[in-house]
Amino acid sequence: MRVVFASRNRHKAEQVALLLPGFELIPLDGVAPDLVLEEPFDTFEENAFAKARAVVIATGLPAIADDSGIEVDALGGAPGVRSARYAGEAATDRENNRKLVDRLEYVSEENRTARYRCVAVMVTPDGREVSADGSCEGRIVLEPRGTEGFGYDPHFEPLDDSRTMAEIPLSEKLGFSHRGRAFRGLAHKLGL
Repeated sequence: MRVVFASRNRHKAEQVALLLPGFELIPLDGVAPDLVLEEPFDTFEENAFAKARAVVIATGLPAIADDSGIEVDALGGAPGVRSARYAGEAATDRENNRKLVDRLEYVSEENRTARYRCVAVMVTPDGREVSADGSCEGRIVLEPRGTEGFGYDPHFEPLDDSRTMAEIPLSEKLGFSHRGRAFRGLAHKLGL
């Protein structure tokens, strides 16, 4: 099935292609290069559906989207849906991570619990909408480790593992990560 992936994040595209091998993912810039994807809502699900619906309207093709982020308990669930923009609208991963670590500098290790969350959705031109979510529990480490991954991966250590997400190979990480769980759940709901 040909679907537009409603994202310009090449890391996510790589992961989704591995998680949904039965789909031919069409890059967003190949069909709607000027489309601006908005994430104005307070939940991952609403933001994911907003992006997928915008792509369906713009292209007339089925669309897959996700919204994901990290929730830190000591920060009341922040950065949450603002994960990619935590340090500002045009913030880099490095800037977002710096802000996160600065906010947790005086929080004890046992109180730096967190989770990655992801909601994956598919919207079709005939109005069908399907969603699935996934999460991965862990904790924040103050010193970054590893070069695999992106976002907060160098600072996120999954539960029962001594490696950060950035130290875990992608093929292994997709087996338990928030994105892996969400997209496998979506595939299951779609009967794949």
